[in-house]
Amino acid sequence: MVAYKAFFKVISKNLTVLMIYVVVFISLAMALANTYSPAGEASFIDAKVNIVFINYDEETEIVRGLRGYLEKNANIVDISDETEKLQDALFFKEAEYIVKVPKGFSEGILMGETPQLESTAIPTSPSRVYMDNMLNKYMNTVKAYITTMGDISHAELVRLVATDLEEKIPVDLIDSQLELANNQKRAYYFNFMSYSIFAVLILGVCTVMIVFNKPDLKKRNLCTPVKIKHMNLQLVLGNISFALLTWLVMVLPSFILYGGFMFTTKGLLYLVNSLIFTIAALSISYLVGNILKSRNAMSGAANVIALGSSFISGVFVPQEFLGSTVQKIASFTPTYWYVKSNNIISGMESFTAEGLRPVFLNMLVILGFAVAMLSMAMVLIKQRRVSN
Repeated sequence: MVAYKAFFKVISKNLTVLMIYVVVFISLAMALANTYSPAGEASFIDAKVNIVFINYDEETEIVRGLRGYLEKNANIVDISDETEKLQDALFFKEAEYIVKVPKGFSEGILMGETPQLESTAIPTSPSRVYMDNMLNKYMNTVKAYITTMGDISHAELVRLVATDLEEKIPVDLIDSQLELANNQKRAYYFNFMSYSIFAVLILGVCTVMIVFNKPDLKKRNLCTPVKIKHMNLQLVLGNISFALLTWLVMVLPSFILYGGFMFTTKGLLYLVNSLIFTIAALSISYLVGNILKSRNAMSGAANVIALGSSFISGVFVPQEFLGSTVQKIASFTPTYWYVKSNNIISGMESFTAEGLRPVFLNMLVILGFAVAMLSMAMVLIKQRRVSN
């Protein structure tokens, strides 16, 4: 593995220049995370509705249980059972819901019947639906126990129903604006990463290839006992190892910044998309490295290719703000399709085959760029070998 070791010796000699792009990228990523301030934590307060509870039945355990359940979930206001006063209470919103327990209610329940509670509410008030659901929930639970345990006592029935209805399901509310901002921040991180990966790979690969393509060194290598086929294979492995190492270094801060998100489906899609783009960037860098003959032209090529493609593909300026002509030109670069995939991933809420199809199609386009650039590089190398 002489050529493989020589590959990384050349890289180590130019590590300072390469680290500038890495440090700048990581610094901007950290700054973006630290300066970002969430709009505020989402909260939910369970507001109680003012209701009137009127009982025409006897004061049984079942009626007391129903009243106790309503007292825990609503405010029972004391208004006399007069039609005019009850109507005024609804009109002035002193109460939003009136529930009346009919005569024979408790006895009907124990007989297995389903007596109906009388209710009156403001027609357009959402409290009507809320209270109707609450009463239905109570009555359905009572009916379930009566059906399965017909000989149950009043006290036992009320106790079991109250125990069941006290069960609460924890609900985590997500602020849509906060989640949208987080998605935009993650997409920006991976979009900007394309510029750094492209620049580092072009500079690194070009540096090595320019050294190995020097006429004197190439002639000397032909005299070594190592077969040229094995030497080329080691250089290919060196390029792949360097690309994967660069990708890992760029991706590592995302696990620090976004934690568990990177282990979700969205996080995995971002990682796969960036890895495929790294392959395309490596192919282009390999082609450029076999074209350039001077180290002076290397920095210019890195700026033109990496920086230029980033400007027209949506890395620094969102794609929706770019003109149609610019986007058509940008579509001839893998960066455009990479950014497009990231934007789609950022806006995804469900992961269906139909929703993932454009992401996978864009990934195939990026792989197409990789294959095309690598084929061109192979043709160029073969033509040089024949001409020499």
